[in-house]
Amino acid sequence: MDATKLRRAIARTPLAPVAAFPKRLARVARHDARVLRTSARWLVTSREHHNYTYELTTLSRHHLAWFVSVVCDVPVTRVRACLAEIEGDQELRRHIERATAAAPRRGLADRHVRYARRIGWYAIVRARRPAHVVETGVDKGLGSCVLAAALLRNAAEGHPGRLTSLDINPEAGYLARATPWADVIDLVIGDSVASIGALDRPVDLFLHDSDHSRVHEKREFEAVEAKLAPGAMLLTDNVTATNVLAEHAERTGRRFLAYRETPAGHWYPGDGIGVAW
Repeated sequence: MDATKLRRAIARTPLAPVAAFPKRLARVARHDARVLRTSARWLVTSREHHNYTYELTTLSRHHLAWFVSVVCDVPVTRVRACLAEIEGDQELRRHIERATAAAPRRGLADRHVRYARRIGWYAIVRARRPAHVVETGVDKGLGSCVLAAALLRNAAEGHPGRLTSLDINPEAGYLARATPWADVIDLVIGDSVASIGALDRPVDLFLHDSDHSRVHEKREFEAVEAKLAPGAMLLTDNVTATNVLAEHAERTGRRFLAYRETPAGHWYPGDGIGVAW
């Protein structure tokens, strides 16, 4: 009996799990070795301790383009052009590098600029042309800069808009305090739910990216509902951890779709974008 016939014969016996164990072990070992190498490299080369930044894999970037195309109902070629636009914005990239290098907490930040799923936020703002964007959770202000860059491009094309950025930390947003990006940003320090309640103009695009507990995320979407403009779009950065926005979409008669990113060369499994519209 040749080797192939022998393997097939064993596969039909109680010995099959034992015979397959070495092959299964080898595959797990190769996978774990890759993860350990990636993790060790990150520990040596990165300074970040949260809000990790990374590039997307090529496949993940392709999927993101199609995701934005579907939720915004625009051609995927237009979305790809928007992704290339933000990735090629050298003025913004240089600003982030310089501001990071000069920041008091630069010891906990990487100077290399990596946007990951935030390029999807940019493309959505470019496609939707909102007059008022609200984001909760600012941290360093990387996402705020990306959203502001999209609003500035829209304004240059005759569609002005502003970004209201909400965070409870008075040190938040140091990347977003320079012109021209700061010219379209209103940075509000305080509790996000209370700040949402105090908004004085309709919200066209809302992004949850603050306290990622299920309870707080739900409170934000409930609070912003009365502030939304007709046809407003809701986004969450917490879609890989909770089903809060999907449930909110169902209760309010909206559609919902989720995208999960895949980081390139990073140990972190990635976050995503949830959209209700």
